[in-house]
Amino acid sequence: MRTDTVYGLLARVNRSEALRRLTKLKQRPVDKPFLTLAGDWRCVRQLTSHLPPVARHLGSRYWPGPLTLVLPGAKNLPEEIAGPGNTVGVRIPDEPFLLLILQMLRGSVAAPSANLPGQPPVRSAEESEKAFGDAIDLFVEGGPPVRELHSTVVSCMESPAEILREGAIELTSSDLES
Repeated sequence: MRTDTVYGLLARVNRSEALRRLTKLKQRPVDKPFLTLAGDWRCVRQLTSHLPPVARHLGSRYWPGPLTLVLPGAKNLPEEIAGPGNTVGVRIPDEPFLLLILQMLRGSVAAPSANLPGQPPVRSAEESEKAFGDAIDLFVEGGPPVRELHSTVVSCMESPAEILREGAIELTSSDLES
């Protein structure tokens, strides 16, 4: 499915079997957690033990949009989401159809890019289907992604926040302070 950055594979955060299947499809080690997409702030709060002030500031300014925030994970998050450090990477996407689906689910989804390891990101459902075939239950075509870049990833685990990956959002040093 098209996200606000690339096409992604989606699995509900609360569906253990779907997360295990996604991990296998992506050939991904369990200690490399999946990015999570949330439909609103309520869903973000369900994923984290607390929201640092810098996360509230960045989210208020850049969400919905291609900014992923790394936050302290809530207790009992699946290891595919929290990983060994019990952190969660989350964003509220700026893709109207996906955002509507997330809001209707009233929950969050794991959303790795819809490509095989070492391959470039796919730009259509057709390319996703070529990569994964009938291993995926449903492909949703939404046209090419609006942006060429991945999301900017920022760790909000300490203040000031730290940019982990440059991407579609350009941040200033003042953005990273709480």
